[in-house]
Amino acid sequence: MTTFMNRMIHAAKLDVHLYEEVEADKGAMPQAMGIVVLSSIAAGVGSVGTIGIGGILFGTLASLGGWYIWAYLTYLIGTKLLPEPQTEADLGQLLRTTGFSSSPGLIRILGIIPGVGTVVFAVASIWMLVAMVIAVRQALDYTSTLRAAGVCAIGWIIQFLIMALLFSLLGGPPSI
Repeated sequence: MTTFMNRMIHAAKLDVHLYEEVEADKGAMPQAMGIVVLSSIAAGVGSVGTIGIGGILFGTLASLGGWYIWAYLTYLIGTKLLPEPQTEADLGQLLRTTGFSSSPGLIRILGIIPGVGTVVFAVASIWMLVAMVIAVRQALDYTSTLRAAGVCAIGWIIQFLIMALLFSLLGGPPSI
């Protein structure tokens, strides 16, 4: 448990060495998935103040689905469309590093506090985006942070559009 907690803290601190470590550690996948689940649950609980009690399940599932879609798109864009000459990565490496980049998302649980939800979610989103850029740069062996940011941005836009389409087809978030 100590290693898991230390890894989450280092990921939240944007420690480049941690992202290299989990990229190479195939055994880190359960930890990465655990972070995504915890971060997603935090988002669900934090969204209760905004969309009601149904926000726990809805927010958790939306966060999990959004992460996987974004990670997969980032993998495709980063390895197939915009690789650098030294880019060699598999989906597992991207899932592990981007899973750990969800560590700052644990603060989203504070969104349950009335009046601070929007600020907490905004701070968490920016922090997670910066962590995602670092995770992608390390997993794809990029030398350019700008390229990693571009890959993340393109993937996020596509993921956002996919999620918006899904929400519109499913009638949007519940308001229980």
